[in-house]
Amino acid sequence: MLNLTGKTVYLRALEPDDIEFLYFLENSTDLWEISGTTTPYSKFILEQYLENAHRDIYDVKQLRLCICTKDDDKTIGFIDLFDFDPKNHRAGVGLVILNKEERNKGVGSETVSLICDYVFSVLGLRQLFANVLEDNKASVHLFEKLGFEKVGVKKDWIFSKGSYKNEILFQKLNR
Repeated sequence: MLNLTGKTVYLRALEPDDIEFLYFLENSTDLWEISGTTTPYSKFILEQYLENAHRDIYDVKQLRLCICTKDDDKTIGFIDLFDFDPKNHRAGVGLVILNKEERNKGVGSETVSLICDYVFSVLGLRQLFANVLEDNKASVHLFEKLGFEKVGVKKDWIFSKGSYKNEILFQKLNR
């Protein structure tokens, strides 16, 4: 049986009470580079998003789960499945841990491992892919450590703060 609980974190569905965390995260300009956001989100729009967060991944082609700490039930980030393609058995994965103090403690590794178990055993996917900025050394290390293979580099893919950045495409196959 699948369990979305690890040693230090668990993954859960979004709840209406997540509005403040979601509002702060989505409007954090530090994250706009990776999310493609260019304008702030209103609480109204995010409340509408939360009202529809229960919709099935087969319908909306994406799924966002909260990353919560087991010891104090604190929400520290999100993990997203996107571009869900059941015909070709694949999806993209991305995660964000909001506060820098929560990073580099194994949470990302544990979270991605949990989501890999979920997509391969429950959704029956063949592959997961991740898009990582080349200068995001922590994420590059994370995906390499978890067996994702670097399969390509998208040159000058992201324009940020006056210059272009390369984005690495990682892929993990369920063999």
